[in-house]
Amino acid sequence: MARYMQGGFGIDQGELIPFDDFETGGSMWTGAGARELRRRVDFNLAFSQPPLVQLGVTMWDVSNAASMRLDVRAEEIARTGFVLRTHTWSDSRIARIRVAWTAFGACYDDERWDID
Repeated sequence: MARYMQGGFGIDQGELIPFDDFETGGSMWTGAGARELRRRVDFNLAFSQPPLVQLGVTMWDVSNAASMRLDVRAEEIARTGFVLRTHTWSDSRIARIRVAWTAFGACYDDERWDID
């Protein structure tokens, strides 16, 4: 995590492939109808309160024989991480995706004292 000590502001980022269903024959590639997968993402260091999390799909490998439908969300955002939810529906066939995330918000400042 990059920490900016002017006011205790932190930024953390990462990238992950939440599923690779083409290789495994998973439901996002072989299924039909509503399907979703959830994956826990942990921050490198804890924020002092739940941060704002921004997502971006950086790679999307899909079948050309069906419509492309995808919903990606950050849920259950906490000081230590969040849950990445990927959802598709109908006849969409998604082999794999890669998602980049950036979290930013208040972080602990080791130089700052909390006085009650």
